[in-house]
Amino acid sequence: MADYDVIVVGAGNAALAAAVSARENGAARVVVLEKAPRAMRGGNTHWSGGVLRFAFDDPREIGPLLPGVEKEFDDFYAGIQPYTRDDFHGDLMRVTSGQTDPVLSHVLVDNSKDTVFWMHETGQIKMEPAVSLTGVRKGNQIIWARGLVVRAEHEGVGLSRGWFATAERMGIEVRYGTAVMALLQDETGRVCGVRIRDDAGMRELNSHAVVLGCGGFEANVQMRTQHIGPLVGGAKVRGTPHNQGDGLRMAMDIGAMPWGQWSGCHATPISADWGNFAPREMTDRSNRLSYPYGVMINRKGNRFVDEGEDGAMFTYAKYGRAILAEPGAKAYQLFDSKTVHLLEPRYSTSDPLQADTLEALVEQLDIDDKPRALKTLQEYNAAAHDVSDGFDPTGKDGLGTQGLSPDKTNWALKLDAPPFYAYTATGGITFTFGGVKVDEQARVIGTDWRPIPGLTACGEMVGGLFYDNYPAGTGLVSGATFGRIAGRTSARI
Repeated sequence: MADYDVIVVGAGNAALAAAVSARENGAARVVVLEKAPRAMRGGNTHWSGGVLRFAFDDPREIGPLLPGVEKEFDDFYAGIQPYTRDDFHGDLMRVTSGQTDPVLSHVLVDNSKDTVFWMHETGQIKMEPAVSLTGVRKGNQIIWARGLVVRAEHEGVGLSRGWFATAERMGIEVRYGTAVMALLQDETGRVCGVRIRDDAGMRELNSHAVVLGCGGFEANVQMRTQHIGPLVGGAKVRGTPHNQGDGLRMAMDIGAMPWGQWSGCHATPISADWGNFAPREMTDRSNRLSYPYGVMINRKGNRFVDEGEDGAMFTYAKYGRAILAEPGAKAYQLFDSKTVHLLEPRYSTSDPLQADTLEALVEQLDIDDKPRALKTLQEYNAAAHDVSDGFDPTGKDGLGTQGLSPDKTNWALKLDAPPFYAYTATGGITFTFGGVKVDEQARVIGTDWRPIPGLTACGEMVGGLFYDNYPAGTGLVSGATFGRIAGRTSARI
């Protein structure tokens, strides 16, 4: 007799969604194997902002997720635009330059709303409006980024706690400090268990099915350097140190097909003042995502991206990596007093450099060519606009520059209202895009193009959804969507 019906490897959002789904669908004996100790449990979910991107036709459809919200916010639904499946899929296609997996992307989009409601109802995950992340106040109304209205209450910390509480309530066993070293197969090739290492040593656990939900290789410097490049190899890690690519290695050891962009990753602009790993107690508060309302310059004194190409929720995952390619993997984000009030609250975890003139501010920056930096800002101001020209922080306003390299497409306001502020930024890697190939049932596909019996995958293990860039809030919903499918598939084996 097998030790378990379903073994789930990992304990983040995707893995716990798989465990809950497996139990819900009839698997009586489900165990979650978490490599980290209890104090470090939960994978990258703990560090996330908890925001959830999903499709809906009418803003009032999200009402059951946010009971009492109209008492808290005046005219709450007036600031929300519909976000249809076509809108969601269009955003995925646009930010990945059409490279998102055509099958998996539709599975994600078509199931996104139902998944979030399932998280709320079955997982009993409490939700709240994502005010500090995606809401911009315009007069007495909050205007919301399309598709990004809801997040887990207390962000990733609350999401993780909610999943663990649900697992406990459903009788799902969680083993901490349990590293999975290899997948076991029987004589037919079916995955029938795992080899583990814990405080007692090495042993084997048998099961009818295994779900791999144990993250990518973002914390593994060797794999980052090999697959993404030396610049990302030396990046700061924004999440757990335990995501070392174990699941990917084990799956490919038994013939799983690598899939997706192994040279790609989600690399968020974060404070350059933080250590190599973001402190667990500070979660996602190293993020620096308000750059559309200012200017970014590198250590040579040059701008290097179009800060106003799109809203930060559609550009931050690639701009973090862009910073890593700059000298010293460092940049400065500059703002003046006209826009500093628009900075998201997470900026308050750093003390900016401050001055009453741009000249005095530049003198404080760790920049090799300070005259070049000042000239860059003067050239930008000469091409930029006044507030009275129609600046609108709630959407693309078309206030762009001409003749700069690169031009700024939107929100190009002059830096002319002292005091002036500068925040450091670098690229903090969150998760990797390369994974294994799965089908609509989350079954892992082998290099012979057939499913590997008994093995499913979810979360960062799934390759093919993201290329070069990523729409904010998609990762958690993708994790829960494919986790739910993987759990259901495993329970049926």
